Amino acid sequence: MRRRTRWVIGAVAAGVVASGAVSGVAIAGAGEVDTPITGDALAKAEAAALAYVGEGKVTATEAGDEDSFYEVEVTLPDGGQVDVQLDEAFTVVGKKADAADGDASENANG
Repeated sequence: MRRRTRWVIGAVAAGVVASGAVSGVAIAGAGEVDTPITGDALAKAEAAALAYVGEGKVTATEAGDEDSFYEVEVTLPDGGQVDVQLDEAFTVVGKKADAADGDASENANG
């Protein structure tokens, strides 16, 4: 009887540990929230991105992006999207093209 009790307790403990690990991963992934650009910075970021891309409509923004200080998503007239990366001075430092452009990335100098 004691062996069975130990086995059951061990199995239950392992299940609790496993479910806690899965919950921890789910909680860690849920913490990633995009912070939109606001105020004067929004107007400057939109202007810089549209000047760089040429045509399009700003459809999303993010401050503190993993690739740059600001990121501005521009939807092009053909339906493609370009993520324009900006530094703190609203200078273009790169872009990522999605959809119609085949998900290519390039530096602002290249």
